[in-house]
Amino acid sequence: MAILFASVLFAAVGVLCLTVILGARQIPRLKDSALAEDGAPSVSIVVTALNEADTIAPALQSLLAIDYPDLEVIVINDRSTDATPQILERMAAEQPRLRVLHITTLPSGWLGKNHALQRGAEIARGEYLLFTDADVLFAPDAVSRAAAYCRQGDVDHLTLLFDVVARTQLLRAMLLSFAVAFMMRFRPWQLEQSPDRFVGVGGFNMVRRSAYFALGGHAAIPLAVLDDLALGRLIKQGGYRQHLLLGNEMVTVEWYRNTPELGRGIEKNIFAGFDYRLSYLIAATVLILATRVWPWIALFVARGIAWWLYAATIAASLLLYAVLLRERGWSLRCLAFMPIVPLIEIWMWWKGALLVLKRGGVTWRGTFYPLAEIRHAHRLAARKKGPAA
Repeated sequence: MAILFASVLFAAVGVLCLTVILGARQIPRLKDSALAEDGAPSVSIVVTALNEADTIAPALQSLLAIDYPDLEVIVINDRSTDATPQILERMAAEQPRLRVLHITTLPSGWLGKNHALQRGAEIARGEYLLFTDADVLFAPDAVSRAAAYCRQGDVDHLTLLFDVVARTQLLRAMLLSFAVAFMMRFRPWQLEQSPDRFVGVGGFNMVRRSAYFALGGHAAIPLAVLDDLALGRLIKQGGYRQHLLLGNEMVTVEWYRNTPELGRGIEKNIFAGFDYRLSYLIAATVLILATRVWPWIALFVARGIAWWLYAATIAASLLLYAVLLRERGWSLRCLAFMPIVPLIEIWMWWKGALLVLKRGGVTWRGTFYPLAEIRHAHRLAARKKGPAA
């Protein structure tokens, strides 16, 4: 029985690892796309900012340095209480391509970020709307290549997997593990072939304006905690064309400076990834314990063929991580943290979920949202269908 379980586990993990390695290699790179030529679509970049005084200036400088003729940059100051409004006004006075909208109140039934993105889209003029965050840095030719790609392929929604800055080896290991989970769950290389596959990444969601408003925009998902994925699902369900590219060397972000900061950052939305259901969280926990924790323990308790099968299971996982580390230019020393990464992930999952349950809801951007309201909106968004393109 022990050998049978070890054999099944090795086969399952091996197939998944091979699937991710081969699938990731099918995803094109944005930097290999051609630059936009005459007649390229106009683009409006929409950024929301809440108390981003430490990062907003360099992020906007990278946006304003973008080499694209028909471009506007719109920043929505979403009720900031720090120096963000003053920084924005000073930069807008110096940069004609920068437009600033200040929001002072939040209507009921909205998450602050979703409301700010909707307001930004409503005043934007571009044929394509590029939603991004206030800490994302763009290469000067990133938008040109993205716009040309969308025009050439008649793409309605383009999103990217981009460079992530991580300062510590443990944080790199954690982010790499999240990336593998993302690839396994969403399989973005199948976006074109499968009507059920969808994706969205908040740092770069480029959407055709006509498709966005035909679907209702963020007003169709006002309480979606995972707004980027909800928008991607809405667009795909509407029958529009959705692509994902690798944004290496084109778009960069530093989400978190260390692992504790990562844990605090995902507290508000990690339970949404499990559809706000404890049953899903329990199932995921058991799966991770069986596939990523038990093989390491088994090295100390298993014998004979079973031991070799568990060792091979670990080797397959480490090979996958090594390949992805090499592609990112990160040190293989990150692999030393792989035995504890799944345990840290499980801790973060349960801490975030239990905090939401204890508080009876989610606090985001200074506003409390009852769990029942968030759950209802989450399930409505999952069932929402847009008009066929």
